[in-house]
Amino acid sequence: MTVPRTDAGRGKPAPPGGGLIPFPAVDEVSRHCLSADEPESVHLEVHLPGRLDPARLRDAFGQALLAHPRVLVREVPGRGHRRSYAWELTGEPDGDPVDFAGRGPGALARARARALADCPPLTVSPPMRLDVVEAVGGTAAPEPPDDIRPAGTGTVLLLTAHHTALDAPSALRVLATTAERYSGTPARPIPGRIRPDRPDPAPGGSGGTGRALRTRPVRVAPDARPAPVRARAAGNGMLQADLPVPRRAAPAGSVPPWTVNDQLLAAAALTVGRWNASRGRPPGPVRITMPVDDRPRGTEMPMGNGTRLVEVAMAAEDPRDTDLLLGERPDPAAVARLLRTTARRTRDLKATRGSPWGAGAGLLTVPLLPVGIRGVLTRGARRAAAPWTSTVLVTNLGRVPYGLDFGDGGRATAVWFSAPARMPRGLSVAAASTGGRLHVTLRWSRALLGDAAGADLAGLFREALSAVSLAPPPHSAPAAPALSPDLAPARPDGPARSDGPQTDPDATAGAVDGAVDGEADARAPAARDRARSPGGPHPRDTPRPDTAPGAAHPTRDHRERPS
Repeated sequence: MTVPRTDAGRGKPAPPGGGLIPFPAVDEVSRHCLSADEPESVHLEVHLPGRLDPARLRDAFGQALLAHPRVLVREVPGRGHRRSYAWELTGEPDGDPVDFAGRGPGALARARARALADCPPLTVSPPMRLDVVEAVGGTAAPEPPDDIRPAGTGTVLLLTAHHTALDAPSALRVLATTAERYSGTPARPIPGRIRPDRPDPAPGGSGGTGRALRTRPVRVAPDARPAPVRARAAGNGMLQADLPVPRRAAPAGSVPPWTVNDQLLAAAALTVGRWNASRGRPPGPVRITMPVDDRPRGTEMPMGNGTRLVEVAMAAEDPRDTDLLLGERPDPAAVARLLRTTARRTRDLKATRGSPWGAGAGLLTVPLLPVGIRGVLTRGARRAAAPWTSTVLVTNLGRVPYGLDFGDGGRATAVWFSAPARMPRGLSVAAASTGGRLHVTLRWSRALLGDAAGADLAGLFREALSAVSLAPPPHSAPAAPALSPDLAPARPDGPARSDGPQTDPDATAGAVDGAVDGEADARAPAARDRARSPGGPHPRDTPRPDTAPGAAHPTRDHRERPS
């Protein structure tokens, strides 16, 4: 298809040789559904132990952009009767995308709030910006909290990208190239992902049973604020947690039957189930949207939105397991059965190839009608499909494969990122692993949850992740239902440093099926009788947000803090 050439941007001349790229289906759907109340931003944080030279960093980031020219794009303006949106390759940035946010109390908090509320414009190349927060007295004050901050943290690089143009893996690849240019070290080989080779797709293409797919997924119950107050709330809230990577038990000499990604999915399902039960909502099937990225992660990685979205049905195969899973202390054997079912479904979905958003998005973006009419149809279809939208988005970058070595600035000690949390879903969970630590971000729409409710939900997620780490492997005795010592609060000295490229934690998916469908659980009937009421109280040290500017907080409230 030929896209008509127009001016490069509003008041911006076209550079010589600038090319045009029609919007892919994912970009167009996102463009149609943009909302000022819930910005479509991707936020990525890299914490470094030292300080960076501003001139060298600005130059290194500029070189990284030139090394990935697909990032240097802006939307070609036009009227609603045109047949297609298009990106224009500019070849160079329209301005300086690096902003030194300064230092002082609250600098990082302000940068995070800006990342959630202010998307880089699509009409300026590149549609991303890099905020640099410097240290005060040797620490990046006042965030992250003292008990999870790596000792001597000196700089935080906060990259914000517009999700219509770029996704989190693309943004991380740009920062990895920036680190290579800044330190002067050549790029190391990046191990590829290992995907299972299975010809049979998951039932219905959604990794679930027919019963689960014919039932509307449950929604995350809103908090106790009056409905008019929630309706007027705008923007997203966010809370970050530094946790150990959950343990994966396996019989001696074998590969764990499930991946860390499967544990995150199960923990998210348990969190939603317990949260809804505590608010009087009946249990129901939880469906999770899971991005799958099949791109290479080296310097040849294609930029843009390159992940495909699949849905995983998290309903237990045995309905009697519901009470066991939603009790105050989930039964380890029931959790193991849920993990085995989840692992089987995700293996099938990762092995199945398909379009990023399915056939429906492809039909809505066929350039037979003007983009204005297609936009009206897309927004109408989104409203009509709202009751069938998945419950939560869970995206896992896995073990960060890049060293992120900034030379005299040091290697990255933590990598956090977050994905949009727009209604009607309203909740996203994002995770990445660095140096043996799991950095988890919960992000929610304030039209669904307030900051206090978001902090309570984060407390439930910590408990659920602890529960899934205790699940026994096949043919082993169930573990005692106690909180794992490995999921204790992070030490003040923070995570160990990552040394060089590492393999993806999902690389073992498909190596061992691990599902024992006929395995009988002799303890199940008695355990079901002892199941506690769902949604019981969680520990007193559940993180809560600031209620007033400058308010003092007890030590345990600093474990996690919302933005």
